[in-house]
Amino acid sequence: MANKLFVGGLPWSATEDVLKTFFAQAGTVISANVIIDRFTGKSKGFGFVEMSTDAEAAEAVKKLNGAEMDGRKLIVNEARPKTESSGPGFDRSNRSGPRSGGSRDGFHSGNRNRRFN
Repeated sequence: MANKLFVGGLPWSATEDVLKTFFAQAGTVISANVIIDRFTGKSKGFGFVEMSTDAEAAEAVKKLNGAEMDGRKLIVNEARPKTESSGPGFDRSNRSGPRSGGSRDGFHSGNRNRRFN
């Protein structure tokens, strides 16, 4: 098990200090990050905690998964590795339009004069 954990179901009022303090009951916390929406500046309700050892991370999952924080039930599990994406919000390969090479009418035919029976 890796020592970086995903924490879901955070209360909207949770801060990084609150998260560090809460996870300290399972061991030494290296870092705690609450993910913030860049447009609103408010918490998205999840974050990441890095414990000092794999054993402490396993203990945190065992002890804190399902625990309540300010009336909300937490989801704590091993964080998955970050994957590369094509960018924020959409996939360019699925676009249709004059610059994408796709047709506007939804058909993928190169011959627009062809009749369909």
